[in-house]
This record gives sequence, C-alpha cells and structure tokens, in this order.
Amino acid sequence: MAASFGLKATSSPDRNHPHTLSTLDFQGASSAAAAKAMKSELSKLASLIKDESERKFFSQEMDGFYLLFTRFLDEKAKGTKLNWDKIQSPSPEQIVLYKDLAQSQSSAELNKLAVLKLNGGLGTTMGCVGPKSAIEVRDGMTFLDLSVRQIEYLNKKHDVNVPFILMNSFNTDEETRRIVQKYATHNVGITTFNQSRHPRINKESLLPVPRSPGSSIEQWYPPGHGDLYESLYNSGLLDKLLAEGKEYLFVSNVDNLGATVDLAILHHMIESDAEFLMEVTDKTKADIKGGTLVDYNGNIRLLEIAQVPKEHVEDFKSIKKFKIFNTNNLWINLKAVKRVLEEESMDLEIIVNNKTMENGDRVIQLETAVGAAIKHFRNAHGVNVPRSRFLPVKSTSDLFLVTSNLYSLVHGELVVNPMRMFNTVPLVKLGDHFKKVSHFLARFKTIPHILELDHLTVTGDVTFGSNVELRGTVIIVANHGERIDIPSGALLENKVVTGNLRILDH
Repeated sequence: MAASFGLKATSSPDRNHPHTLSTLDFQGASSAAAAKAMKSELSKLASLIKDESERKFFSQEMDGFYLLFTRFLDEKAKGTKLNWDKIQSPSPEQIVLYKDLAQSQSSAELNKLAVLKLNGGLGTTMGCVGPKSAIEVRDGMTFLDLSVRQIEYLNKKHDVNVPFILMNSFNTDEETRRIVQKYATHNVGITTFNQSRHPRINKESLLPVPRSPGSSIEQWYPPGHGDLYESLYNSGLLDKLLAEGKEYLFVSNVDNLGATVDLAILHHMIESDAEFLMEVTDKTKADIKGGTLVDYNGNIRLLEIAQVPKEHVEDFKSIKKFKIFNTNNLWINLKAVKRVLEEESMDLEIIVNNKTMENGDRVIQLETAVGAAIKHFRNAHGVNVPRSRFLPVKSTSDLFLVTSNLYSLVHGELVVNPMRMFNTVPLVKLGDHFKKVSHFLARFKTIPHILELDHLTVTGDVTFGSNVELRGTVIIVANHGERIDIPSGALLENKVVTGNLRILDH
C-alpha cells in the first residue's frame, strides 16, 4: 500500500518543534481520552435509533467518521508536518500532455464507462437557495440540464448507454431527486446516491455537536468529496456498476462546464493500464489556490493549499515551481477502487476546516479530497489538458463569462467562439453589488459582447444597457454614493470610467 505523505513526527525541542517527550506522552494520553469520549458519544447517538436497518446504516457512517477522527488526533498528537524539502515538481512521466494522446472514436470503450458528478454543494455563495446544480447558467438551462444533455447526445451519437450518476449530500439530495424526475423521458439512466453525513466537532471539547441523530441540519456536515469511494461502496452502487460491466468512472464537479466525456483520455487510460488519471491544466494567476500534483519521495501526490505549512504558502502559489493544478476531472478504475477499499485502506490526507456556527460555537470539520486517492492506484498519473476542460462557475464573474458571446452551446457543451482571437479567457472581477445571481441579472439588460476583452473590473453601483461592447482593459468604478449607468450600444475600449453617470428612462 502506498504510504501517506511522509509526515514526520517532530521530536527535537527547538522553536519550530516544541514537542518534548513528556509533551508527547501528555498529548498521547489526551488523544486516547478524546477518542474514548467520542466513541462513547457516537454509541449513544446510534442507540437512539429504533429501526434496525437505519441504526446499522447510521453506525456505518459513524465508523467512517470515527476512523477520520482518530487519525486526526494521532496527527495532532505527533505534531506531524509535511517535509517540504521532499516536495518536487512532477517528472515528465508523471504528467502526460493531452496533445500527445492518440485520438480515439471507439464507441466500444464507452460501454465500460459511467459518468459521476459531485453534486453536494449549495448555491449559497452566489445568493441562491438549493443545490448549486439547479442554478441557470445558459439559455435557461441549469448545470444539471447541460450535463444531462451532454450524456444524452453521447449515448445517441455512439449508440451506447453511459449511465449518469449524481453524488448528493444531505443538503442537496431531496431537491435533486425532485428535479431529476423531469428527465424521465430522456435517453439517459440517472442514479443518485448520498455521501456521508458527519457530526461537526466542538473545537473545545472535541465531542460531537449533535445530541441526537435527528439534530438540526447545521450540526452535521458532508465530509468533502474524498468520501466518494466509501459512499460508492457502502451504497452498493460500486458492485452494481461492476455487475453491469462498467469498469471506468469519469468524475468531475457539477459546476465545471468544461468537464465533458473525452474519448482520447478514456482510450489512453485503457491503453496505459492506468488505474487513476487526474486532469491538470496550466496554472495562471487566477488559479494559485488550486491543488497541484507533486513528486514526493518518487511517488505522485496531490498537494492542497490547506496542507501547506504557513511559511511555504507563497512558494505553493508560485507559478514557477508548481506549473499545473488539479481540475478535479478524474478517471478512476472501478475494480481498483474495490481492491483498495477491501484489501488496503484509503488513507486520504485530512483537511481541517474551522467554522463558527450561528450561535458562536467554534467547530471543526474533518474533510478529504477525492483526488488525494491518486497515491493508492497503480500507474496513476496526470494528463495536462487544454484550459477549455476547466470552466468552473464559482461566482457571478464566472457566470458573466459563460453567458457571454465568448461561448456558444452545442449539445449541452460550451464551445469557445471561433471569432475569439486569443487563447486565453478574459480576467473578470465583478464587485459585491454583483455577488448574488439575482443582483447580477438585474444589472445587465443584456450581457456585453466581450470577444476582444482582456480584463474587466467593475466595483460599486454600476448597470449596463443592452448591446454594450467591451474591448481591451476596462475598469469601471462607482465610489460610495455614486452610480454609473453604461448606456445601451456603448463601446468601451481600454477605458477607465469613474464618477457619476445616470441615464434615466423617460
């Protein structure tokens, strides 16, 4: 089994490593006590469930959580730290260039494929209620509509039956299952399953926040998409897919509009006998926080910013040392997942997420990333893909791009307008007045034409008329108390607009 990141226990009592042996003994004793107390609380929670099958399922989830919790305590007690000196840029063998892949149109290989979208997130950061996948992104179609359209077209074009799977969280499950009913007549089989539900941990007491299995929703959390493997296995879906002859799973974030099934990558996976492929793409200034593939002791690893020691964060963000980042488009061998889960154990790096609840209580969430499993699979490597395969919509600035004339929609897939002269996507920064989708929509009569735009920054109370065209670098700043209305039909090229500009309808 592949080792985890070579986290080194610190023993020397210098300033950076304050753990002396007596401290370690104390930490060890504290950890043992915390583990015992947690186990007792989880047993109490389970005992409150009367239905046997429900209790069994709940206990299974809590076992997964407890394993994560004890690993967290162990790492905390040992003061484990990443050995930064051992981290190298990946070797050429560890990253294959997409342009070097043999192009393939083999429909037969598609018969072995299933497609999974990570659908656990809410649209709250964009001011929407419900699953993020239900936000309209283009021509009245949501993320889900576009994904279903893509798979439906793939199945029809190649005369295959690629199933479409959604991994929901307890936050998105009910609403998603209601939404997918509308696709009943479409040529695509849709399956949903839930990732685990873990209890938030009180930061002071290190005990679970919920006092009963039915405690309010804000006392629980979905433990990151690294939970995919266990949940796929526990739900019975892994065995079902294998029984149906499906051997490969293409996984991506539901909000990445560039993550479409690619026959060349699937063919490469089969030909190279790789059990795991991660699509990476070249880093730009906008991607400095994205996880990256590194060589650690000669093995390939995913390194997330949350794992990086504070003193090396700037180094991590550097485009020179780490030239690529993880798109979270992953190709995974299902037989290998079963083997790793049954014969080894999936030891994914823990990401500690500190949160403050509405009542002011400080809590921690222990999460894992789906890409971190790359270290457990044979012949695993990265594929450096074109930027067009990474088109996430995390904010209204992203929404501005995907709803513009920069793209057109072809069978549910966003295609870059051939009239765009440059290879790059414009850098767009819309201010807080545009943060919520409803506010964003209210501020544009129509989305401006941006085929020749390089950079757009808008802050303050700004609105746009219809058929506005933006070129080059455009900066529009309405200071506090001011308002700027960009008139319909305006052309702004390499302009800075400030002050007041009111256009009143009469």
